[in-house]
Amino acid sequence: MHKVCYLDHNWISFKLNNDNVKKHLNDMTGVVYDLGCGIRPYEKDILTVADEYVGVDWNYSLHGLHADIEADLNHPLPIEKHVADVVISFQVLEHLCEPQVVLMEAFRILKPGGVIFISVPFQWWIHEAPHDYYRFTCYGLKYLFAKAGFVDIEVKESSGFWTMWLLKLNYQTCKLIRGPKLVRWLIRACLLPLWMTNQLIAPVIDLIWNAPQETAGYTVTARKPASASSQRISIP
Repeated sequence: MHKVCYLDHNWISFKLNNDNVKKHLNDMTGVVYDLGCGIRPYEKDILTVADEYVGVDWNYSLHGLHADIEADLNHPLPIEKHVADVVISFQVLEHLCEPQVVLMEAFRILKPGGVIFISVPFQWWIHEAPHDYYRFTCYGLKYLFAKAGFVDIEVKESSGFWTMWLLKLNYQTCKLIRGPKLVRWLIRACLLPLWMTNQLIAPVIDLIWNAPQETAGYTVTARKPASASSQRISIP
C-alpha cells in the first residue's frame, strides 16, 4: 500500500486510495495488469491473492520507470489479447490524452469475464502538468466504459464534499510555505495542526452532512462479458 504519513497535508488522499484497493483486493486474483503502475505501490498486497502482477507504464513517468512492460497507454498495447484476469489503473486516466484507447485496450487484453478496477480524480488540482487532460463525471465514466464494451459498470464516489473541500484547502495553504528554510519550517509547523485536524474530522462530517455529487474522485468497477463473442456497445 501507499505509505501514509500523518504529518502531510494530503495523507487522507493516500488513505482513500489504500482503502479502495483493500475493498477490492480479494477480487484481484489470477493475472493482474496494472496500467500506469508508477512505483508499483500495491504489488506486494496484490500478490497475496494474485498469481502474477504485471506493471505497465511509459518511460516518461515522473515516478521513474518501474514497469515490466514499457508502453504509451494512449496507443495500442504490446500485449496479447485475453491474457489478464484483472486490469487495474489508479489515478491514471486523467493523464491520458486518449483515455478511450486504454479502456478499449483493457477490454481487449482481459479474458472473457475479467474485471477492471480504476480510480480517477474529479475535483482536484492540476498535477503532473502538462500531462493532465481530464476530469470525469460519473456519467462520463459510464459512457466511456460502456463504449469500450464493459458491462456491470459501477461508479462510486471516493469521498464526500468535506474531505474534498478540506483537501483543496490544504493544498492551497501549502503555497504559504516559502522563504528561507527556517521560515518555511516555522510556517509548516503552524499549518500542521490544521492539516491533521481537518483530515481527521472531514470523513466524520461527510457521514453526518452528506452532499451528493461532491467528491474528490470516483472508483469504477466493471466486467468484460463472459461470452468471447460479445461486441462493444454502440452508443449514439
